[in-house]
Amino acid sequence: MLVHVVLHGEADPDDGAEFFHLATDSGAYVLEFLSVQRDRPDPATFLGRGKVAELAEQVSDLSVDLVLFDRVLSPVQERNLERALQCRVVDRVGLILDIFARRARTHEGKLQVELAQLTRLRTRLIRGWTHLERQRGGIGLRGPGETQLETDRRLIGERIRSLRGRLVKVAAHRATQRRARQRAPLPTVALVGYTNAGKSSLFNTLTESSSYAADHLFATLDPAIRRLQVAGHEAILLADTVGFLRDLPTDLIAAFRATLEEVNQAQLLLHVIDGSAPDRDAQIAAVDAVLKEIGADGIPRLLVLNKVDLTGDAPGNVYEGSGSLMAVRVSACSGAGMPELLQAMAQRVGRSMLRAELTLTPEEGALRARLHRMASIVEENFDELGMAHLIFDIDDLTWRRMRAQMRNSGCQAIDTPPTIPADG
Repeated sequence: MLVHVVLHGEADPDDGAEFFHLATDSGAYVLEFLSVQRDRPDPATFLGRGKVAELAEQVSDLSVDLVLFDRVLSPVQERNLERALQCRVVDRVGLILDIFARRARTHEGKLQVELAQLTRLRTRLIRGWTHLERQRGGIGLRGPGETQLETDRRLIGERIRSLRGRLVKVAAHRATQRRARQRAPLPTVALVGYTNAGKSSLFNTLTESSSYAADHLFATLDPAIRRLQVAGHEAILLADTVGFLRDLPTDLIAAFRATLEEVNQAQLLLHVIDGSAPDRDAQIAAVDAVLKEIGADGIPRLLVLNKVDLTGDAPGNVYEGSGSLMAVRVSACSGAGMPELLQAMAQRVGRSMLRAELTLTPEEGALRARLHRMASIVEENFDELGMAHLIFDIDDLTWRRMRAQMRNSGCQAIDTPPTIPADG
């Protein structure tokens, strides 16, 4: 049974649709969906004694064995509800953690989920030992229940410290990888957005890769980074990250902080938005809130309105009244709008472009192939000796790096001083 609670004065942007999808994605078979209106939460049960009595009757009639609440419940509220309903009660945080536990695939992801689960469990240990005697105070009245609780708390505390230490090592390894990428200073663009907005599908379309993507909430938990080559511009490192959600548990954000470092290190954030979502504005606000919490709210952002194949909007650039680019409409499914998105990305993070000329010998085919990958070829001619004369546009940093490598390798290529292209 799903219980969707709306408090007086609060907005309900999707009428519990997201909560329903969270439940079904976790494998729950939903017998009943209840929407409850309340002025304020009851400290003991959140719903109040009368509503809990009605709920208990429905739980008994339907033989419900699990009640999911679309709210964050305190340990006391959760325990009181389980006693009254005579079945398991799981709140929104517990449901999200369950989904994360199912979807985590890498070693790091599993460590992060376990850390968040244990941090939450530590405050709810008392529920597991209600059949044991409790301490009533006084000498000689300490019961075995409290001894067991203390043991469990100590073991969980030790496990949490161990997990944090292992995650520190994982973060150090990730920082080493990041420094290696920064030695070849390619700009990093990170995909961020609400869960199931289509980030992984867009990532696969842009990079022609096969990262896991599905029509599920939190289908992707582990970051992926691929090199993306844009014609006429330098290469870009594109990072896919975990999706965000309204009321995302603080413990979960803290556990995934190492993963979210990829967002903080990016030069540009592509905020992918599900253009077909009825609560689109609320999703945008939720993403902005998480970015602020992890300290990434100051990074430049480009809005990407995805799923134009569902909305019927024309793909391409969307401009503000002043003429500046506001967003790009795309479809990660069909590929519509990708040229405009690539161009906008390159303009936001790219360096100044130069027009250069180079003459290559027939033996320098590898360098010629590299130029075709890294630059935009304007003109290419061959003479009777097989020498290739190329005119191309390339960003200045990549060109300086290539010329240094050519000199170090004893390359016989003949280059002429570069000029600024006529188009800017």
